[in-house]
Amino acid sequence: MPTSTILPLLKDLNLIQDSTQVAKLSKDYYHFSPVLVAQLDDKVADLVVRPTTEAEIIQVAKACVVTKTPLTIRGAGTGNYGQCIPLERGVILDLSLCNRVKWVKPGVACVEAGAKLAAIDKITREHGWEIRMAPSTYRTATIGGFIGGGSGGIGSITYGQLADRGNLHAVRVVTMEDEPRILELRGDEVQKVNHAYGTNGIITELEIPLAPAYPWAEVIVTFDDFMTAARFGYTLGEADGIIKKLISIHAWPIPSYFAALQSALPEGQTAALLMIAESSLEPFRALVNTFGGTITYEKSAQEAKKGAALAEFIWNHTTLHARNVDTSLTYLQTLFPYDTEMKLLEHLDQHFGDEVMMHLEFFRVHGQVCPAALQLVRYTTEERLNEIIRYHETQGAFIANPHTYILEDGGRKEINETQVAFKAQVDPYGLLNPGKMRGWLERTT
Repeated sequence: MPTSTILPLLKDLNLIQDSTQVAKLSKDYYHFSPVLVAQLDDKVADLVVRPTTEAEIIQVAKACVVTKTPLTIRGAGTGNYGQCIPLERGVILDLSLCNRVKWVKPGVACVEAGAKLAAIDKITREHGWEIRMAPSTYRTATIGGFIGGGSGGIGSITYGQLADRGNLHAVRVVTMEDEPRILELRGDEVQKVNHAYGTNGIITELEIPLAPAYPWAEVIVTFDDFMTAARFGYTLGEADGIIKKLISIHAWPIPSYFAALQSALPEGQTAALLMIAESSLEPFRALVNTFGGTITYEKSAQEAKKGAALAEFIWNHTTLHARNVDTSLTYLQTLFPYDTEMKLLEHLDQHFGDEVMMHLEFFRVHGQVCPAALQLVRYTTEERLNEIIRYHETQGAFIANPHTYILEDGGRKEINETQVAFKAQVDPYGLLNPGKMRGWLERTT
């Protein structure tokens, strides 16, 4: 893209053209995947725009349409699949300065897309509420990025996934037409842009539901073997009378990668990292005793404000800590079928042994407690990685492949015709994050 063509249309906006900064803002945590590294290492934008208002976002959208310039939306760049990496150069729209919390009401808040999740919570907790779920990148991730590229996280054991009805109330979207419009999507219509990688509309504002803000104690429980810990996690998930926010299970040697927590992680033990409402600690301890676990770490909600937060060691932060020790490690994302005995989980753990190390996150799927795994994989070749994936799938596990940047080839496995149709309506020239939506690529060819 000749920048001289579009620059006059972006006058008075906050532009970044320094090549080092542009390169940095063109990336996310794609390097967790050696497959994506080979595909995305050389991808970079031409310039970055940091708007501060919706009017400025509209100005950028119109400039890109006039000059037929690709536009890729960025939050904090904490994704793992290249969601915000531009495949066809162009402009990056960095929304981090559009970060206001516009209002808070009982159980719901209206926020701009660039608001950080932790910043939202800081305001809503003054009213007794907090966001329902968050990724492990909670301190830095933006709400727009989470909706555009995430699926669930801390809190999903109670509230399910972002795609579940009721977990996103409304969005405002700027279109990429000759004359950009502002659309408001409410109710089920939000699914047109939910988890679409910013390929079919620029989300500028969201109405999100909130949860009661409990004082969350942080606890580590250790077990002699992995399956006992897994069964404990499942039983805790189903214990509706115990209020919890996180159930994260880590088979040895994964706990050895958590440097800041070593005093609470005995050699050879599986560790459960947990967030429990302080009011539920008594029945929680009784459950721990039932399973023969040992509480090695416990902080009150007040104490947890200091030092290393357990949220920094779970979901994909687990992969981050492991790769800080061994950069040859990569990961998978696996959902197991509903099974109270977890037979498939046990089989896969035994089948792969130390090559695929078990890390579980429990959450609700259609109301049922299920374990999802973000296993650590000792990477050797892409061929072997694909063999591991195929074996999981032939045994009945669902793999949300983190080694592809194509929307439908990762978690969905099928084309979302509603999202493709919405893109045709609001981005007729295919300028938004091109190359990421297979449904659009097949439609246009």
